[in-house]
Amino acid sequence: MNVHLPRLALAAGGLSLPICSHPVIAAAPPLSRAAVVERANRAATIEPQVSRFVQAVQLQAFSEGAIYHVMTAPDRVTDIALQPGENLVAVASGDTARWVIGDTTSGQGDTKRTHVLVKPYSPGLATNLVITTDRRSYHLALSSSDGVAMSALSWTYPADELVAIKRAVVAAEAAKPIAAGLSAESLNFNYEISGDKPTWRPLRAFDDGRQTFIQLPASIVLDEAPPLFLIDEKGAAQLVNYRLSGRYYVVDRIFTAAELRLGTKNQQIVRIQRVAEGTVQGRGR
Repeated sequence: MNVHLPRLALAAGGLSLPICSHPVIAAAPPLSRAAVVERANRAATIEPQVSRFVQAVQLQAFSEGAIYHVMTAPDRVTDIALQPGENLVAVASGDTARWVIGDTTSGQGDTKRTHVLVKPYSPGLATNLVITTDRRSYHLALSSSDGVAMSALSWTYPADELVAIKRAVVAAEAAKPIAAGLSAESLNFNYEISGDKPTWRPLRAFDDGRQTFIQLPASIVLDEAPPLFLIDEKGAAQLVNYRLSGRYYVVDRIFTAAELRLGTKNQQIVRIQRVAEGTVQGRGR
């Protein structure tokens, strides 16, 4: 039986390790700049998905830097609906000669919504569209064909929803100390806050018909919380008892006017006045 051993290299003073020969793998040539850009754009493009349709609206989760593919067709208008309350700044397209691009709005007030409308003149076209608003920028890739067209594209906004959830949690935590036994329907928010604007200026005041609650800002240092004085009809001030519950002053009575006062030489005064219903423009003014 023939046994094949690896060749040994002869070295001064003895033998060295076996000489093994391996094929040399050539390094891939670097991508051209155009190829790099094309690859990045392709990776960032989000295509229409069956699972993302709500009726005829393609509903995508907004992601900064993503490119959303919008399929269009001649004689069909595709609606690109922005977030309610979002204000349009500008719309720019790479091809304005062969595309009709306009905008309109729906709703009013907080529900007012901007719609960017696009329509190609012919099939076989492709261009990009950039929409800028007071909240974000949208990047879209438009294409046209003789086939079907998307009726509408809209977005959900996970980042905004997360911020809203965090704010709701913070508000709920702040209200916990006074929430027990209170009914929202029984609360009266007709209080006006005026005077100086120190860091401890209350955010709002309200009562439940039995007790008055004064909400202080989250940044307040309770050791520096100002004392509360009731103001009678003649303008005389009387120190009143209250207790702290979280960030709230809780006063076991209803008053017409009161003042928070801090300091002596340069005294800061914030007045809290109970007013007639409809006088305050919104709760917590």
